[in-house]
Amino acid sequence: MTTLIVGASGATGRLLVEQLLNRGASVRIIVREKTNLPEALNSHEKLSIIRASVLDLSDAEMAAQVAGCNAVASCLGHRAVFGPPRRLVTEATRRLCAAIETNQPEEPVKFVLMNTAGFVNEDAAEHVSFVHRLVLWLVRLLLPPQPDNEQAAKFLCTEIGKNNKAVEWSVVRPDTLIDETEVTAYEVYPSPTRSAIFNPGKTSRINVGHFMAELITNNDTWSQWKGQMPVIYNKQGAS
Repeated sequence: MTTLIVGASGATGRLLVEQLLNRGASVRIIVREKTNLPEALNSHEKLSIIRASVLDLSDAEMAAQVAGCNAVASCLGHRAVFGPPRRLVTEATRRLCAAIETNQPEEPVKFVLMNTAGFVNEDAAEHVSFVHRLVLWLVRLLLPPQPDNEQAAKFLCTEIGKNNKAVEWSVVRPDTLIDETEVTAYEVYPSPTRSAIFNPGKTSRINVGHFMAELITNNDTWSQWKGQMPVIYNKQGAS
């Protein structure tokens, strides 16, 4: 099994890389030229490193990178809130899926997108209050990463859909991200169980990495959550 990861040098992406390598999977990552990864990752025999900016790859180069991969995972985030590219996550998702389709894989490739519990999945009939929607509108206006994350999730839901022969997908929605050193108990739901704005929960990055690795390597977990946008929270009281 080989997984391509973009955003692998980020706070959550590194943890996903570690989770997959610890499970014996082969991992291919695309990172910028000046990104410094921990030596334990750099020297791992099952890790392949492509030094590039993902959006700078040509269509042919993108297709070459996804070739032979059973899964693609995106942990991309914006280093600068107001800087370019404004649609980094959406454009990378679109181009990676197009590359998978170009390769016409014999079996569907899993696409796992790290997103946010702040995204309201209207296709799953998720409803929030008028005040929540008003605040969310302001967040979209003031923080460009929010609409970028939303558009990426909507692209998978509406453009790729649930019957695509080349791509199957799952959108992982953590709530407020925190740092922990160990995987702890966590809970996964089809939709938020609390308001991401007025009553947010907490999700450790290492738990997100663990759950994404489960989706990629555990077929039962994938069967449960493919074509959905699961929300992940740390279990209350877990340490």
